[in-house]
Amino acid sequence: MNRRQALRNIGLGAGAIIVGPTTLNLLQSCKNDPTYNWEPTFLSASNGFALKQILEVIIPKTETPGAEDLNIAEFIDSYMQEVASKERQDKFKQSADAFSRAFKNEFDKEEGEGSPEEYDQMVAKYLKATPAEMDEIAKRNTETQDPQDRDLKVTLDADAGSLAYLQEVRNMGIWAYKTSEEIGENVMWYDPVPGEYIPCGPVDELGGGKAMSL
Repeated sequence: MNRRQALRNIGLGAGAIIVGPTTLNLLQSCKNDPTYNWEPTFLSASNGFALKQILEVIIPKTETPGAEDLNIAEFIDSYMQEVASKERQDKFKQSADAFSRAFKNEFDKEEGEGSPEEYDQMVAKYLKATPAEMDEIAKRNTETQDPQDRDLKVTLDADAGSLAYLQEVRNMGIWAYKTSEEIGENVMWYDPVPGEYIPCGPVDELGGGKAMSL
């Protein structure tokens, strides 16, 4: 797949949020790799593999395209590399590493060796937890440094970091999915030139019950 096709698949399509030109040129050309299928530019290879597996659980292919079809993992990796602030980059990498540790704690293997079923279990463990369980997990931060000493790195608790990572990946993945041209024009209700103004009407009668992409 060439760069133009990759950009078209995940680029700003109908109903997209208006962003700067940098975001329009994020995706790298797809690269063949016997293990990971692509080479991340921001994350490590194993973190990139995990990101793809996580997104396949969150946005699987059904009668509509899935995360793999729309290159969402590549988009997130490139977005973090080229658009995100330094603070957000650091937090994303720390939480990705925390997820890696949590995966090894859970299955006694590296995340790059994980199966789809194991990733399904990891996503369910954190994202399907009750609000009370999520609050408890989020508090498990192993920060022990002096609050006035900002030079030392903070090591995230594996569970707290994993929850933060999965929530961030889910939010970015859904945003990228909805703003892709494929979904905006072919899955959601796409009407680039609306005719009649209807201030209030039943959702099931407007656009066939689909969310509007504009």
